[in-house]
Amino acid sequence: MQKLNNIEQINSYIKENEFTMLYFSGHNCGVCVDLLPKVKKLLEDYPKISFAEIEVSNSPEIAGAFNIFTLPGILVYVNGKETIREARFISIRILEDKINRYYSMLF
Repeated sequence: MQKLNNIEQINSYIKENEFTMLYFSGHNCGVCVDLLPKVKKLLEDYPKISFAEIEVSNSPEIAGAFNIFTLPGILVYVNGKETIREARFISIRILEDKINRYYSMLF
């Protein structure tokens, strides 16, 4: 897992990786802290997904650039195109179903 700190890094990361998941969190967000290990566990079954965490508390311009208005937020990109967007109340089971659909088409 990488931690990305600015918009340029994030855009480069999306372009460099075929299948990318971005996890937007905040340092005062209890749900973000609780959900992160579950997302990491989920991604163990999908080794070709590149995963990065973005802490937006100190950089609200990042949240604005990606239209993240509530935390936690998850964006998934396939070939540079946003394909999945989840925020606030995130079901790991539903997220896995969505990821599996795209993952099985690519790999």
